[in-house]
Amino acid sequence: MSTTTPTITEPAARLTEPPREGHRARAVLALARFETRELLQQIPVLFFFALYVVLIALRLMSRDGMDDFPVLNTVDRRTQAAPMLFALALFICANAAALRSRKHGTVQQFGVLTMEPWRRTLAHVLSVIPYAGLTALAVAAEYTREALKPGAIGHGSFGELAVGPLSVLLAGVTGVLLARLLPSSFVPILFVIAVYVLGILVSGLIDVRQEWVGWLDPIQVFSSSGGDPVPSDLLGRPAGWHALYVTGLCAVLACVALLVAGGRTRAVKAATALALAVTGAGVIGQLPGDTSALDAARRTASDSPAKVQSCTTHDGSTYCSFPEWAGVRDDWAEVVDRVRSGAGGAAEARLTVRQRIYTDGGVEIDGALDPSTTPGEVTIGTRWGGNRVPEFAVGVATVLVGGSEDVTTEPMCDARAVTIMWLVLGGDPTPTATFQNVRLDDSTTGSGVVLAPTNGLSLSGPQTTVIRELLDRPRAETTARVKAHWTELTSARTTTAQAAKLLGVEVPKEADQCDE
Repeated sequence: MSTTTPTITEPAARLTEPPREGHRARAVLALARFETRELLQQIPVLFFFALYVVLIALRLMSRDGMDDFPVLNTVDRRTQAAPMLFALALFICANAAALRSRKHGTVQQFGVLTMEPWRRTLAHVLSVIPYAGLTALAVAAEYTREALKPGAIGHGSFGELAVGPLSVLLAGVTGVLLARLLPSSFVPILFVIAVYVLGILVSGLIDVRQEWVGWLDPIQVFSSSGGDPVPSDLLGRPAGWHALYVTGLCAVLACVALLVAGGRTRAVKAATALALAVTGAGVIGQLPGDTSALDAARRTASDSPAKVQSCTTHDGSTYCSFPEWAGVRDDWAEVVDRVRSGAGGAAEARLTVRQRIYTDGGVEIDGALDPSTTPGEVTIGTRWGGNRVPEFAVGVATVLVGGSEDVTTEPMCDARAVTIMWLVLGGDPTPTATFQNVRLDDSTTGSGVVLAPTNGLSLSGPQTTVIRELLDRPRAETTARVKAHWTELTSARTTTAQAAKLLGVEVPKEADQCDE
């Protein structure tokens, strides 16, 4: 056996040789996964994400009839506000995570590691991305649940749906950046207060004609003012540009955090330049341009809707709507058929159901539609389901009895009001409850106003009494009387007292006078 020691011809590797770039990337990802798990163990993150999910579940389980016919261009914006508390929790916890080493006095120990401070900052930035992804899944689940309903109307916008997840991402990145700029646990609280106060001041200074400035707020953008939905092409919201703007802003803040932490590499500088370009493009895309075409389209949809609507015919009546509402025309037809089934001479009347919107002063503005003066035309709005169904039935009955909607501009101190309400309630499965719901004061006694798509119908106390008496009688008998005395019951010269006699109920006192 030879005892000769082998000769080593290659130099030993130096222990101080820097790790390869691939090793560095894997180390950053490993640290990012660790920080993601740490954030998941923070009570505020867990609590507010659970609360966010519960709010979505409660909203999806809502029993309001109008929820069966969701307008998807409002559903997408409805997803934007709920993630805000979760975003705030992530902001605070991401900031605390980035300050953990300073809080525990271990900053100096990181100096012996090969991972530079800016790479550790990058790991913290990457750790918040999964939570934006979780928010995106929640948003997608909520929207998909609504979109799959048989009565869903229209379509949503990816730009609107992206606001919630992007707000969570922005909050997490901002928390990391503040930890590098101002390493103090009190800074997040002061920052939130400052942003809130600044938002109030700016919103008070913005002129109505300069609402586009609100789009520069990455989280709070202008939304519906309480009015009914409108077709998607009339909204005029630069949602896609806003999503691009917020995405670029997230990248800019992340790059600034890396630069502050010492990451002045070519890659970081190039990423910063690209992020600034994307953010600038988003800002430019949100600037107001020539809105003459949009304004003209809104005026046409409001003043001459027939020019932009399509129509279908059912049993002699015509149903016209904006294209996105074509799927609910059959539901309108069912209501018309039910109301006409209780009428006499007008049972075969040809009606035109016309969808209308209110755009005076903008879209989705709370306002009332004027009654149509066109004979046989019935107005329908852009919300459907729930209480909107009996309200539409009131509009249909009004046109069947009075010939046109504008007969409600004057009080009906006669039999016509009683006849209208019988047509609405006579075929309803729950007439008493519907009568209560369709009245403005939710009562079934005394005078009151019955809601309709346009002008409401005023009922006097005696008329209300006659209607309640009719609801207690057999439906078939009352329907037969209505059809037999249709001419008298639809005449303005027939008093409420005479209508009571014709319908076989007790005549109330002062039946000929309308309550003031």
